Amino acid sequence: MTDAALGATAAEARAKHVPLFARRYTLELRQQMGLPRQALILALAVVVGLAISAAILVAAGVPPDELLNEFIMQTLVDQQSLLAVLFQAAPMILVGIGAAIAFRARFWNLGLEGQMIFGAIGATAVSMFDIGPPALRLPLMGAVAMAMGMLWALAPALLKLRLAVNEIIASLMLNYVAGNFLLHLVYGAWKDPKDSFPYSPQFRAFERLPEWFGNVSTAAIGLAVLAALLATWFTGLSRAGLYLRFVDANPRVARALGVPVARMVLTAVLLSGALAGLAGFVVATGQEGRLTQAFYVGYGFSGILIAFLARNNPLAASVVAVLIAMLFVAGRNLQVFYQIPFAMVQLIQAILVICVASSDFFIRHRVRRVARGQGG
Repeated sequence: MTDAALGATAAEARAKHVPLFARRYTLELRQQMGLPRQALILALAVVVGLAISAAILVAAGVPPDELLNEFIMQTLVDQQSLLAVLFQAAPMILVGIGAAIAFRARFWNLGLEGQMIFGAIGATAVSMFDIGPPALRLPLMGAVAMAMGMLWALAPALLKLRLAVNEIIASLMLNYVAGNFLLHLVYGAWKDPKDSFPYSPQFRAFERLPEWFGNVSTAAIGLAVLAALLATWFTGLSRAGLYLRFVDANPRVARALGVPVARMVLTAVLLSGALAGLAGFVVATGQEGRLTQAFYVGYGFSGILIAFLARNNPLAASVVAVLIAMLFVAGRNLQVFYQIPFAMVQLIQAILVICVASSDFFIRHRVRRVARGQGG
């Protein structure tokens, strides 16, 4: 055996007997990880987030034995609470899918609330000006709501594609423009003349979402599920969905391969705006029954959270939206019975985001223990 081989063998033997305190740890990028292990890490992150949230709620005065009862039993077993969850989940599914589609094109659409506002404004305009026959009034309101959402999403898309303006800033600032325009309408020309409160006149019966099986939530959730199925087909089976995967992986390489990157980004953003506008239509014609000044509050952040937790998968976004809706409904119950502020629910959302974001680190990296004196 040569001297070099003897030296290598001796080094390996010494490395095996290095004491624990003499070792160090290094980070390595993983080449790949299977989907089952990714799902396991993500599930563990969610469990950790829920455990931290439970500890905070207990510290705030909620009895530990009531947590399971409030979040699971009372929310899912009680029929009224279950219907409230489904109805709350419908617009969340729509905004979550809308955010997911835009994020797949690497367009960070933070203007979901503004697109919701203009969707509801478009639907209300159809009602206010009696556009179309009564039999077609509701579908027309939905179509105009989607068109208005697309129109409001078009501005930041063109600013990014033509002038390279950061879409985060552009779309976020347009939320404030839309919100102030909404206040201008409900405090001005569209104020209900009957009681002078800052909301529009109430929609007529044929301008409201129908009550399927005796409850309006079934129509809302049915519309959301249909949108989720179409979005799944679009992202998973269509040619445009294949192009979006290239754009998401590397826009420069996709452009070099002949993928119409700008067209795909514009298509994804317009679809995102249309879904957000449709969510505004669902809230206005289902939950509120009219255009109100604050119907959109919280949906934008929830949509971003849903897309993030679902990793931009439309079907997963639907499931996550239902879970977030459960959190909202249970949070209202906690407000009533335990005087827990609604900010606590938002804190739980933030904790879940941090935990899921942390899980991405363990998916992309691994910790390797090496002996001192070795490479790595």
